[in-house]
Amino acid sequence: MKGRELSIDVVIVGAGPYGLSIASHLRARGVGFRIFGQPMRSWRAHMPVGMRLKSEGFATSLSDPSGRFTLEKYCIDQGVAHGETAGAIPLDVFVAYGLAFQHRFVPELDERRVVSITKDARGFLLALDDGEVVSARCVLVAVGLYDFRHLPRVLRALPPDVLSHSADHSRLDAFSQHSVTVIGAGSSAVELATLLHEKGADVRLVTRRQGPIQYQPQPAARAKWRRALRPLSGIGYGWHSKLIAEAPQVFRFLPSSIRPRMVDHYLMPAPGWFVRDRFEGRIAHLSGYTLESASVSASGVELLMRHVDGGQASVTSDHVIAATGYRLDLHRLSILSPELLHGIRQIDGQPELSGSFESSIPGLYFLGPLSANCFGPAMRFVLGADFTARTLTRHLSRTLGQPMWVGAASHRGVASTMRVE
Repeated sequence: MKGRELSIDVVIVGAGPYGLSIASHLRARGVGFRIFGQPMRSWRAHMPVGMRLKSEGFATSLSDPSGRFTLEKYCIDQGVAHGETAGAIPLDVFVAYGLAFQHRFVPELDERRVVSITKDARGFLLALDDGEVVSARCVLVAVGLYDFRHLPRVLRALPPDVLSHSADHSRLDAFSQHSVTVIGAGSSAVELATLLHEKGADVRLVTRRQGPIQYQPQPAARAKWRRALRPLSGIGYGWHSKLIAEAPQVFRFLPSSIRPRMVDHYLMPAPGWFVRDRFEGRIAHLSGYTLESASVSASGVELLMRHVDGGQASVTSDHVIAATGYRLDLHRLSILSPELLHGIRQIDGQPELSGSFESSIPGLYFLGPLSANCFGPAMRFVLGADFTARTLTRHLSRTLGQPMWVGAASHRGVASTMRVE
């Protein structure tokens, strides 16, 4: 193991929208930090090429201190249609925007991966994938969802060559001319099935919910009086949604016994309007079925299912993809040491956080979806990055004080800022 680096005030683990946003704010304030991770990795490696974003463009910007480098500004500069009625934003446009944000505001990003986080008397120790160890006073965990992907129990015995999760796929070309069964009724399931079909796969979608797919309505221009009665927020229509989206601190004061249920049932995962015409009448939809068993035979993967009316059915395919979402549980976050896990107070497997995103272990913070049980469903979306970055920057600036900073050459020649002790 390599020697320990100089102590750093703040380490950010993860370089998605939340990690990059808080890094840009800390950099502007002169707070010493290091950020580790591949930029926009979850969006580049764990979402299928060709996907479109359901979220409104105005609610899908990363947060810089000036608030000027928005997704809208990027789209205008690139000549890409943008706005309430312009249509859903392609994934590749959003990824390119995120990478442009990183190059502009967080050039010191270190793409090495954090493999473990432990604690000693001086602070936190973070082991990197090349064996180096970094010491930090504060750690901000801004990881993506990949570690939390959920597979139905009945599928878990299948070998990995015939079973995968929707987050395991970026490019779908390998499924051309193969038969694929997609499990799930949400946005990722329906859009993934559509993209597979368009790649030449023989696809069927199996949903537990009976009846036709319920799609998200297409945004449309509305009269002023309609906008006043039912305003559009970043997470849906209505004053209730607007309050939840714009006042996360208010959500935190709700009883901890009801907050997780509100988050789980807010904005159920309906697919976007933009896949309806590409899905309906083109892809077989088996609705109202519960999986009972899964096995591999010479002809492929056989799924035995039971319909809500009691009848049985089976389907056989070359591959099964579970688009069955994620289960946020800190015990599945392998980078945290058992001692840290034991010391974190939790709400349904997620950290209980202070008003500044700090866990019960001083100096350890959780951002993004892992903060949703405390700050509301906006934290499940890019929308929550601005509130998070501004709240945390104010808190860390007060906590760490305003030291004198000097530029230092870090590992591999990337510029960094360190505290002068």
